[in-house]
Amino acid sequence: MKQDVFLADDYTPAEDEPFMNDKQVEYFRRKLLNWKAELLAGSRDTIEGLQDGTRNIPDVIDRSSEETDRALELRTRDRARKLVNKIEGALRRIDEGEFGYCSVTGDPISLKRLDARPIAIMSLEAQEKHERREKVHRDE
Repeated sequence: MKQDVFLADDYTPAEDEPFMNDKQVEYFRRKLLNWKAELLAGSRDTIEGLQDGTRNIPDVIDRSSEETDRALELRTRDRARKLVNKIEGALRRIDEGEFGYCSVTGDPISLKRLDARPIAIMSLEAQEKHERREKVHRDE
């Protein structure tokens, strides 16, 4: 059974600590869980708004504007859903002890990158190389 890790409210991972020590892992777990909770709360608000917002608008322009707004909100929620899936993947990697390591090279991903994008699965160098390859194939 996993032991609870004390984490001060102002804790941030530091380069001079052992990489992915218990505090760093707990820091990223909490960060991911909070992010996921925010996204899910936003989705619930959207669903409630869409259910409550069904009304008959006689003006064609107003109705069209509202439909455009709804379509935009649904696209935003779809992106949030995909992001939740990536967050769940990162939480799985934490449980499996793979979080923080590049899926391509196996090297540690920088703490700054993980703090900015905790769902990252590649180091910055591997990600840039991947994107360059994608661009070359896309341009062909």
